[in-house]
Amino acid sequence: MKNKTKKIFFLEDLKIDFNSENAKIVLCYGHFNVLHPGHFRYFDYARNFGDKLYIILQGDMEIDQNIREHYFSEKQRAEALEEIEKIDGIICYNNNLIETIKLLKADFLVLGKEHENSNSKNISQAVEGFKNLGGTVVFHAGDITYANIDLLPKKEEKIKEQKKKNLSDVLKRQNIKKETLINIVDKFNNANLLVIGDTIIDEYISCDALGMSAEAPLVVFRELGSKNYIGGAAVVASHIKSLGANCKYISIIGDDDKGKIACNFLDKLNIENIILIDKTRPTTFKTRYMVNNQKIFRVSRLKDHSIPKSIEQKLIKQITNIASKFNGILISDFVYGMITPNIIEAISKISKRYKIPVFADLQCSSQYGNILKFEDFELLCPNEREARIALGNNDDSIERIAQQILNKTKSKKLILKLGLDGFVSYDVKSDQFIEREHFPALTVNPVDVAGAGDSLLSALSVCLAVGSNFMQASAIATYMASLSVQTIGNNPINKDQLKEAILK
Repeated sequence: MKNKTKKIFFLEDLKIDFNSENAKIVLCYGHFNVLHPGHFRYFDYARNFGDKLYIILQGDMEIDQNIREHYFSEKQRAEALEEIEKIDGIICYNNNLIETIKLLKADFLVLGKEHENSNSKNISQAVEGFKNLGGTVVFHAGDITYANIDLLPKKEEKIKEQKKKNLSDVLKRQNIKKETLINIVDKFNNANLLVIGDTIIDEYISCDALGMSAEAPLVVFRELGSKNYIGGAAVVASHIKSLGANCKYISIIGDDDKGKIACNFLDKLNIENIILIDKTRPTTFKTRYMVNNQKIFRVSRLKDHSIPKSIEQKLIKQITNIASKFNGILISDFVYGMITPNIIEAISKISKRYKIPVFADLQCSSQYGNILKFEDFELLCPNEREARIALGNNDDSIERIAQQILNKTKSKKLILKLGLDGFVSYDVKSDQFIEREHFPALTVNPVDVAGAGDSLLSALSVCLAVGSNFMQASAIATYMASLSVQTIGNNPINKDQLKEAILK
């Protein structure tokens, strides 16, 4: 690889008055095979220590020969880093890390937290050598953020164009053509899925803000109107049915009017269902108050104790009797007591007996849940916060978090959701190499993100059930999620809408 620009350097370049400006230099190090938001956090954090940020890039020969075929070339990785504005240079160093560090005369070396106790001789020698030269070593993965600040300095249209380009780059890198994605969508009618999980009714109440109350420091709202939407696992089933796949839904409701509303929704969509009534709890009901499409607050009516043993046994019996007919099982767990350890165990046994893949998501935005309870499933879809809480790990990088989740659950595939930064897909190959790819969120200003995870799980599961590979499924799920956040409430997305979004 020849140095075509001023941002890519080699050892010989460093010997010729490299830092003539006497700037304070910060170094980062890694292979950076697939860039994602975790890397940008890392670069942002490191950049704050000095005037210039340089990346020491692992060369092709430094990567283990057994997995080298899974990596992009040194040239491709360097050119990808070159596009990042906050990086001042990329150093290609041919396996001599200590020599490179000496020539750079840097002030700070910032490494991921996972390198602090590394067994790598290369890393430990470089850290010790850097300290001996008077440099400061910092172990940090970057500040954790669950919000996206892209809109602060940039115009919306520019961000949209960049996200679209990012996805186009992903498709090119993964050798995915849009025609292939359309062909996969056309096969959705071959999917036959069983959905199990919590039923929720979402009510949206539109309000007008009248001003401050004279009797107390409260804002007064006038109610204008309301609308109910199906939610929880029921909307996962709704998406699957609307996409043209076959679907059966198993859930629990209360003995109340909201439960009847849920059943009416399912009937209108012609979704086959087995609904049991638990008289010890109401149907989970969430009311969101809104002014000008902005959510003001939410009130939830629910019980989250475990379901009675009698109902649990009925559920297990129903699942056991029919599961062999399906080519995929979805668990959508909102941690309201339905998905008990016994039900998970029963599904796991069925999965192994009939070789049926299980796709699971656990959502605990306002309650406690642990994604680690799902073991040896085909796919898990936690968001970053859920994954960190489950591991008790608030220090390591996204990569390290994902690897720990995969190791502990023995999941074959993992989606790590990053909110408005999209998600990262991890696919464990037969040689145990973990392929990963970052898929951007295409919608810049989402109207309602409440059902994004449900739409993602639906699309991924249908795609995998009809034989799609994981990166193809992730690409289709990206388009699906972008559609789901463009309207208020959970609106089932159909096959034609999805194909139109792909072809845009």
